[in-house]
Amino acid sequence: MLLTRLKTALRNFRDDTRGTVTVEAVIGAPLMFWLTMVGYAYFDGYRQASLNVKAAYTIGDLLSRETNYVTEDYLSSAHQLFDLMTRSRSASKLRVTVVRWNEDQGEFQMDWSKTKGGVPELTNTEVKNMATKLPNVLDTERLIVVETWARFYPPFNVGIDEQDLYNFVFTRPRFAPQLVWKDSA
Repeated sequence: MLLTRLKTALRNFRDDTRGTVTVEAVIGAPLMFWLTMVGYAYFDGYRQASLNVKAAYTIGDLLSRETNYVTEDYLSSAHQLFDLMTRSRSASKLRVTVVRWNEDQGEFQMDWSKTKGGVPELTNTEVKNMATKLPNVLDTERLIVVETWARFYPPFNVGIDEQDLYNFVFTRPRFAPQLVWKDSA
């Protein structure tokens, strides 16, 4: 008798479907919220990386079309343009280096390297080591190398760490044989 009533009560509890939506909502809502935050954080990271690449290519293209001297003010303006295009919330860094290929020595050599944002200028040794990143060019042909760094801060703590987004782009001068640096007088 007692066993029968217990079996009946357990069977009724098992078959009762009232409140299941509430239980599913309590379990599923936090999971859906977390998945939405993860998706947003990853999307924001890819968006920021895309903005940084586009801004770096824009700076490279801007410099490749220059026929006048590049000065400290010009480089400062290019750095400000990078910050504006990337909507950078932190101090970004910009390094512009003009390199040329020396066929006799079989290596790239630096014409000049200038920076903004605290990153060191490149040395000739570092330029020689970046040959694997640069294309094959003709003897004495020059390339403009633009490197950028911008800090990415994820909007939510979902497992993505803060990190520097680094870009390395190069282009050839378009309207002049070389890009010339001129110190401010």
